[in-house]
Amino acid sequence: MPPLTADERSTLEGWLDFYRATLAGKCDGLSDEQLRTASAPPSPLTLQGLVQHAAEIERNWFRRILTGEELPQIYGLSPEGHSGGFDVSGDVPFAEAVATWEAEIAAARENCAARALDDTQPFPAGGEVSLRWIYHHMIAEYARHCGHADLVRERIDGATGV
Repeated sequence: MPPLTADERSTLEGWLDFYRATLAGKCDGLSDEQLRTASAPPSPLTLQGLVQHAAEIERNWFRRILTGEELPQIYGLSPEGHSGGFDVSGDVPFAEAVATWEAEIAAARENCAARALDDTQPFPAGGEVSLRWIYHHMIAEYARHCGHADLVRERIDGATGV
């Protein structure tokens, strides 16, 4: 649960951590096969694909954009050119996908700790982007994907809620 009364930074970090934990919780108790199951036709979306995508967006926003690191995509780009990860390969066990995601979260926390919310970096599309904006964007991104995870999980085994 994010803090109910806290400063802005603690609130932003709390909501982001809440959604990270929510996505992880949607995957609890399922087999690797179930985690790779696209259960809401016609969508090919899977829980493992969502976790892999989360690793990609963590890397993109908190490392490539926030710190300017030149890092490759973890899982490659989508056919549309967006951050990938949605496509799941049988070569990547779920435990490995989670470890990659957790490593990106750890790097994100470290990179954010050294910056103020008003700190900016050049934005690839032009202009500047602040850490505050990145936090808000990531909260919205995770919230959207946690909604997807709700539907996928419910279709797999009927589980609902956090």
